[in-house]
Parts: sequence; C-alpha cells; structure tokens
Amino acid sequence: MATECDSRHVNIETQPPSPRERFYRRERQSVPAARAFTRDALADWGAWERAYDIVLCVSELATNALVHGVPPGRGFLLRLLPMPYDAGVRVEVHDSGGGVPAVPLSQQVREPDEGGRGLLLVSELADKWGVGERAPGKIVWCEFSAGCR
Repeated sequence: MATECDSRHVNIETQPPSPRERFYRRERQSVPAARAFTRDALADWGAWERAYDIVLCVSELATNALVHGVPPGRGFLLRLLPMPYDAGVRVEVHDSGGGVPAVPLSQQVREPDEGGRGLLLVSELADKWGVGERAPGKIVWCEFSAGCR
C-alpha cells in the first residue's frame, strides 16, 4: 500500500512543478509501483529527456532500500524533486537501515550474479549521486540535469 502527497496537477508555465513523494512498504510490488509513480510524475512535469535513466535509477535505489535498508515492518520514502534552476530532477530514497552504500569495485561484481550492480548503474547514469544522513537511516540520492550530460 502506497500513500501519495501533493499529486495536484499544476500549470508549469505559471508555477514550477511540485515535489512528489510516496511511501512504500517492504513488499515485492513496491519496486514496480515506484517505477510507475516516477513515470507518472515525469509525464506530468513534461520531463521526458532522461526519463528512462531516471526510472532505472529509481528501480535500483528502491531495490537496494528493500534488500539492504528497510527492516521488517518498515518501508522507504521515494521523493522526486524538480530542479527549477536547470529543469532537472533529483531522486531521493529515504530508508531507516544502517550502513553507507558504495559502488562495488569491479572485482567485487562477479558474473553471472544478478546483484551488486545497482549503484554502479546509478553512478554511470546520474550526473551526481550520494548518501545523506537521516535519523534513523540514510538518504540515497541522485540528480539528473535536463538534456545531455
């Protein structure tokens, strides 16, 4: 079950788009739901230029939150923020787990394992990414400028 804040449609010609956020419980369907929520927000904002990269990074960060950052009985918050100064998008995933995520070294990613590549993808696709503090837990974020990198 997800809850959404501020889903109002706005005229972006007179008012900048509002941030969007949704809370997801620790359950399998949360990742595809986060992708759909992101696609809808980007469509409402008219932010199509890097939509594929943004949705893929949301999928990876949501998966990481569920696998590594969300204790049983908890969830994660996905926040999407339009960046009016460059028409880009900032993605934040808030969870209550400990630890600091890091991009694995190339020798740590073994074939044919399916895991271990999420932050590697985020670091390649996003213009910036990082980890911020939160009590309890952390915020893993990434930013995308509009247009080409």
